[in-house]
Amino acid sequence: MRITRTAVSAAASVLILAGCQPVDEESLMQDAEETTAAAPVDASASPTVSVSEVFQTYDSTAKASTYDPAVPEGSSVQIEVEPEGEGTRFILIAKGLEPDRAYGVHLHTAPCGADPNDSGPHYQDKADPNQPSTDPAYANPENEVWLDLHTDADGGGSAQSDVDWKVRPGEAQSVVIHAEHTHTEPGKAGTAGDRLACVQVPL
Repeated sequence: MRITRTAVSAAASVLILAGCQPVDEESLMQDAEETTAAAPVDASASPTVSVSEVFQTYDSTAKASTYDPAVPEGSSVQIEVEPEGEGTRFILIAKGLEPDRAYGVHLHTAPCGADPNDSGPHYQDKADPNQPSTDPAYANPENEVWLDLHTDADGGGSAQSDVDWKVRPGEAQSVVIHAEHTHTEPGKAGTAGDRLACVQVPL
């Protein structure tokens, strides 16, 4: 497993969904280079958490795991988690995915594991008493973190999500890449197809 602390560079196209906003990649990359050039991040003390990971097929030491060729080995993802007043900004930049295709990306409650389902359900600010949650009252981009993207011709993509809350310590531990954009209709809200890959995040 190769873990990098350098910024991922990708010529990325951004698909904006509900709760997702355009990413100013030039300024993000500059900020990321300054952040990642410093000592390793202490998530409890730093105002910004930056994680860059290179995907490989899951093993017991992997922090970034791929379960499907749709997230090829050697592809990479950078995740930025930044406090914004009472809320939080999440930014994702991916490189080396399949070109010109949709992915759904969500914050999950449990660490990555050998089984794609090991990462548990989506993290929700207000938890749905019925799990898995498919009720739009709970499974929506204001109550969860959705970072859906559409890759460009080189397999790069990015997305941003701003929420008006902070993650409860220890209750969100991974970001999962799914096979489809996130559904919003009742009975399917929050679902996005198979879990293709997982990266652990220090939240």
